[in-house]
Amino acid sequence: MILFRKVKWKNLLSTGNYFNEVDLSKNINTLIVGVNGSGKSTMLDALCFGLFGKPFRDIPKANLTNSINGKNCVVEIEFDTNNKSYKVIRGIKPNTFEIYVDGEMMNQEATVRDYQEQLEKFILRMNYKSFTQIVVLGSASFTPFMQLSSRDRRAIIEDLLDIQIFSTMNKLVKEELSTNKELTGQKKHELQLAQQQFTFEEKRVNELKQDNNDKITKHEQDITNNEINIRKLHDEIQSIGSRVSEIQEDIGNRIETEKKVKRFHQLEAQIETNLSKYKKDIDFFQHNDSCPTCRQHIEPTFKDGEVTVLKEKVNECSHGLTELEQKVLEEQAKLNAIAEKQKEVQELQIKIATNNTSITEITKYIQKIKEQIEELQNTKTKSDAEEVKLQALKVEIESKESEYKDLLEEKTYYEVAGSLLKDTGIKTKIIKQYLPVINKLVNKYLAKLDFFVNFTLDEAFQETIKSRFRDDFTYNNFSQGEKQRIDMALMLTWRSVARLKNSTNTNLLVLDETFDSSLDTTGVDELIKILHELDEVNIFVISHKGDILQDKFESVIKFEKQRNFSRMIV
Repeated sequence: MILFRKVKWKNLLSTGNYFNEVDLSKNINTLIVGVNGSGKSTMLDALCFGLFGKPFRDIPKANLTNSINGKNCVVEIEFDTNNKSYKVIRGIKPNTFEIYVDGEMMNQEATVRDYQEQLEKFILRMNYKSFTQIVVLGSASFTPFMQLSSRDRRAIIEDLLDIQIFSTMNKLVKEELSTNKELTGQKKHELQLAQQQFTFEEKRVNELKQDNNDKITKHEQDITNNEINIRKLHDEIQSIGSRVSEIQEDIGNRIETEKKVKRFHQLEAQIETNLSKYKKDIDFFQHNDSCPTCRQHIEPTFKDGEVTVLKEKVNECSHGLTELEQKVLEEQAKLNAIAEKQKEVQELQIKIATNNTSITEITKYIQKIKEQIEELQNTKTKSDAEEVKLQALKVEIESKESEYKDLLEEKTYYEVAGSLLKDTGIKTKIIKQYLPVINKLVNKYLAKLDFFVNFTLDEAFQETIKSRFRDDFTYNNFSQGEKQRIDMALMLTWRSVARLKNSTNTNLLVLDETFDSSLDTTGVDELIKILHELDEVNIFVISHKGDILQDKFESVIKFEKQRNFSRMIV
């Protein structure tokens, strides 16, 4: 059971920079009164914010700090549970979240989310929704159980019945199943690789065990054939070398021939120069009668003699050019023949290089074959070693098969556990057992609230409501006053179940303007009777009807606004 002792707050909403403190366990029932806006409901926001980090009413967190002071918003809540005393301090500007156990602050190394989860799951053992269904019932910013989704309804009932552990277990089982799936796939892959390696090694060992004489004979014959090929290649290289020597003797005078060709070309150029000069002179004598230099007359006899001599020289030059051209052609033909022979030499040298490369490769191949022969001759020794290795692989495969089977079996267990831990599994069976008790209690409280219907929740937490005339209704068919009676009956039922299970049982019950809304006079009287019948409960009722209700409560707390700040007056 959670025994709430104190709640105090400052700079929260309209509260100033001083603590308003409420003793939650001093009086059996307390009436909280005040005009609108005086800060009556701030206690609800303080409780919810201190425990869960968000207010009871729909107020943004940024607006919780008093707008005048603008900082040092602090809520402190003290309670006892599990034979330990706890104090929770939560603040804004600066942000603070501290939990003290028997005066010692809990380790804060975890994140705020983890710290909050620890508070809800392991200390309070209820979350915000459960708290606002069991401890607090308000008219503003409150969602009644019947207006919650099926999922939220389930979560609240699981908290009440203390079976949320199965949801946690289901989450853990899913995580383990995911890990198991990953490990199973990995182990299956390892097993397949080991089996493939075993098959390969087994084949290799079997080959090693075979008679290798035929292989050795074949390899030796292969060596002999390749050695013959090497000798043939050497003979061919020698023959080609002789041919190259012969050709090189033939092309030995290439340089001399090139010199002749060059010299002939020089003579050709000289003769062509002379020839051009002679022709120019002939043209001069044939077309001129006087000397252009001295202006003297040239005799025709002299001109004819000079032209005759020049023509003879022209003939000699032409004849000489013809002979030179013939000699150039002859020498050029020699050079062309030499070039062909040089080309042949290059091809022969390439052939020699190719043969040498072939000889090198064949020699390497012969060496490789010799190594294979040596390896085959040592087969017996290697076969024994490989046999040992094969046996080790076999043992490894058996081990991996065993691990793989264990993982598959483990997977089966997880799947069965997951099936049991689903909402349709063991939790449903437990809820089935408690549904008759829950329905009986709801109808009991409805009767006490003077509302005579037959209310039933099924396994999916959907309601069926029958009137005395067996007409079927749903929650939404009723008036606001009737809905409020159902909400009250459910809240009282949840408290009874919590006390029965000792799960979220608590001494605190806060009703915010419940008496001010849709309950008629009869409903108010019946509700007060029920509240007075509750054992070990400290009840706080927030109401505007102070004049009507004041004499029905043991103590009264009044809230007033003084200089724009809310103050509590006991």
